Amino acid sequence: MRTRAILAGGLVLGLGATVTLAAWNDSEFAQGTFTAGSFSLVGSTDGTDFTDHPFAGSPAALDFTVDASTLQPGDVLSAPFSMRLTANTVESGTVQVLSATGDGVVTGLTYALVEHTEFGCLSPVAGTLVPAPTAMAAPISGVTFDLDPGDGFLAGDAVHLCFTVTADADLVQGQSGTAKWEFNAQSQAL
Repeated sequence: MRTRAILAGGLVLGLGATVTLAAWNDSEFAQGTFTAGSFSLVGSTDGTDFTDHPFAGSPAALDFTVDASTLQPGDVLSAPFSMRLTANTVESGTVQVLSATGDGVVTGLTYALVEHTEFGCLSPVAGTLVPAPTAMAAPISGVTFDLDPGDGFLAGDAVHLCFTVTADADLVQGQSGTAKWEFNAQSQAL
């Protein structure tokens, strides 16, 4: 009987100790939510409607001032192109202009790439990125310009470019080809 009384007392004491321990414990939890910002470059052939052209297979089609399908030596064609960072871009970027690549034959064509203060090839010149006459397939390096992000929900300011293509005396009759320029933008946060 005595053993039962001691066990019963120990059981009660054990329950009391458990309740006492539980009353003196407490917990706190902390959580962080992380969302990465964006970095996105878009282009425009009209200075108003900016669209993403991220693949070589679906580039923006430049609208040249002279019919590019009936070229002859001495023709000079110009086409404007603007770029900016989208509204959700959170960091400035540096854009590298890469050498033109092409399909078909573009012998006898040279180009220049100039930055303008406004959209269009007739606005004041802000600087020359690729000087004339540069052969279509000529390697270029170190040609860059900077783009700033927008503020809040607004896109960044656009950089306005103009491609000027010249047909020289080496233009081959009946040839046909395309030239593609890549603009590779990288966040300045890297």
